[in-house]
Amino acid sequence: MSILRKRLYEFDDALNAEEIDLINLKRLCFHGIPDEGGLRPLCWKLLLNYLPSTRASWSETLIRKRTLYKTFIEDLIVTPGEANSDGERVDVTLHDHPLNLNPDSKWQTYFKDNEVLLQIDKDVRRLCPDISFFQQGTDYPRKEIVNANGQRRLHHRVQHTVLRSANVERKGLGITKQIAVSIRKATEDYAPLAEGGEAHWEVLERILFLYAKLNPGQGYVQGMNEIVGPIYHAFACDPDQNWREHAEADTFFCFTNLMSEIRDFFIKSLDEAEFGINSMMGKLTTQVKVNDPEVWMRLHQQELCPQYYSFRWLTLLLSQEFPLPDVMRIWDSLFADENRFSFLIHICCAMILLLRDQLLAGDFATNVKLLQNFPSVDIQIVLSKAAALAGKSLNSS
Repeated sequence: MSILRKRLYEFDDALNAEEIDLINLKRLCFHGIPDEGGLRPLCWKLLLNYLPSTRASWSETLIRKRTLYKTFIEDLIVTPGEANSDGERVDVTLHDHPLNLNPDSKWQTYFKDNEVLLQIDKDVRRLCPDISFFQQGTDYPRKEIVNANGQRRLHHRVQHTVLRSANVERKGLGITKQIAVSIRKATEDYAPLAEGGEAHWEVLERILFLYAKLNPGQGYVQGMNEIVGPIYHAFACDPDQNWREHAEADTFFCFTNLMSEIRDFFIKSLDEAEFGINSMMGKLTTQVKVNDPEVWMRLHQQELCPQYYSFRWLTLLLSQEFPLPDVMRIWDSLFADENRFSFLIHICCAMILLLRDQLLAGDFATNVKLLQNFPSVDIQIVLSKAAALAGKSLNSS
């Protein structure tokens, strides 16, 4: 029996049990989840505490969560004065209007939401530019959104206006002649699809907007798009149509659960907290010093602070340092580790130690560039090194 087939059997046995042994499942996932059979999306739903360990409870949980997500869309993606559920347009102009400065004005809330939405719109359009997936249309667009004549499509609220401009010259008394016309088009990485369809990036835009609305204390912070992207990609590519159809709602709740664990990374006032970003960078520096004092001293002498490179590594869970398939492999181990963010430190430390020779030979500028643009490497080598630093062994997946 091949190693892959043996691992597939082990995953099937673990996932088909009436009461899933999460300790055993995490042990299997830590060594990498096979790409076959839709195992990764299902395992991630369990590891991110979206699905309960009791299989008999899955149906009730999924129905409840997906219904709740639909309610979020209906209640939170609205425009003041738009038609209500009965199809009648609500006239609010007597009491509220776009120029109303009252903080309780629905229009004021709408315009503030659009400020956040503008940043989300920019970020999701440039997500994973090396693959075409997010530009493609989803097979399961939200009918209540895409068939509303554009009124509820979020990108319409912040779309760029294109102005015509022309150079003119004066001829005689007040007579002008147009000599050149140029139209400056807004550069959009990902164009929206026609009415009735929507691209995957539009789905992510909706997920992030709803998250920001439901978490006003944190809101949306740049980089969250890099966290939600791999989760949605895994769920939207599930070979099982029944799971794939609900990728949006499932992604929203898994993303929300993950953000509850790493929210300190995105809140500046918590930078110095135990799991704040400065604390994490300090732990990384300490681990490098313990495992390779010579490399640590080199970086210290060059005043090459971890903020220059590891801020992005830690905040975005390495999602921008490696190709998407490698990111997913990293997250298998990260989500499965009991101390997942301690293991994140081990991975980052392993990345630095694997560049030992180059770092010792390079000057400040060379080393900054090297660490900010981590070279292509077999991800299994990085993870094996990280596991060794954590006192664990890692099997080849």
